[in-house]
Amino acid sequence: MPYNFTMGAILGLRWISISIIVLALAGCSLNKLVVDRLGNALAEGSSVYATDDDPDLVGAALPFGLKTIESLLAQSPHHKGLLLAAASGFTQYAYAFVQTEADLIEDTDLKRAIYLRERAVRLYRRGLGYGMRGLEEVEPGFAALLKSDSEKALAPMGKQDVPLLYWTAVAWGAAISLDKTNSALSVDLPSVEALIRRALELDEKFDSGTIYDFMIVYEGGRPAAAGGSIDRARESLARAIDLSGGRRAAPLVSFAETVDVATQDRAEFNRLLNRALAINIDDAPDQRLSNIIAQRRARWLLGRMDRLFID
Repeated sequence: MPYNFTMGAILGLRWISISIIVLALAGCSLNKLVVDRLGNALAEGSSVYATDDDPDLVGAALPFGLKTIESLLAQSPHHKGLLLAAASGFTQYAYAFVQTEADLIEDTDLKRAIYLRERAVRLYRRGLGYGMRGLEEVEPGFAALLKSDSEKALAPMGKQDVPLLYWTAVAWGAAISLDKTNSALSVDLPSVEALIRRALELDEKFDSGTIYDFMIVYEGGRPAAAGGSIDRARESLARAIDLSGGRRAAPLVSFAETVDVATQDRAEFNRLLNRALAINIDDAPDQRLSNIIAQRRARWLLGRMDRLFID
């Protein structure tokens, strides 16, 4: 089950000005001061992608931005803002433009769909690596301590660290969900849960309730015997809707795809997806791209209804 997360927190890149500076410095050694300034611009830039209404344009632009971030990280490997930008960027690109494409073409090109899912796993793991590096900057030795004593490892984290906690958990959880045969990843699920619950504890309002999107899938995608709960997933849906003012399509699509398909509730599935499609993408400009992507998935799911439901 894919994780449906929003693009609302994607970090904007000031393409023209930064590209000019990078090109101007191409023939000389970038000193740390310049790199850090570029890193700050990338990490703190406006969310120009989140407000875009053309997913294909964004999908084509993102790889260049991600490689720019990696180039800067090679010069300034401890830059926390760049590590967050890399963790969130690779994770969102993997879901919105790689894994989603695999889902859309699976019926007509299974071989390519398999390839794309394998690629998505690699991208998720790359995002996870950057997220863990960022958390190590907050608390040295974090990765090792997380496995032995997650409560102690997460205690130093504050509200300012919620984005890193969230994107690291999403990358980790998404990799596990796509690579179910990898036992080394699967045993890490308790660590993923610890990260996301700490993020929720610190700031449940993060990105208009996006953390609850994760919880919908996490709670609703596991059987009760494994600790899942449809009731808790429904509570997460209600909270996500409340915190976003009903202006985000992603939680509705997540619940329909995760819970309603599993419980074979065709009527609610249809109702939630049509509710997602009814959201005006201009009502929340900072969620425009996220809503377009979620609505695209909603249409695809509605078109597969007869395959997803027995009656």
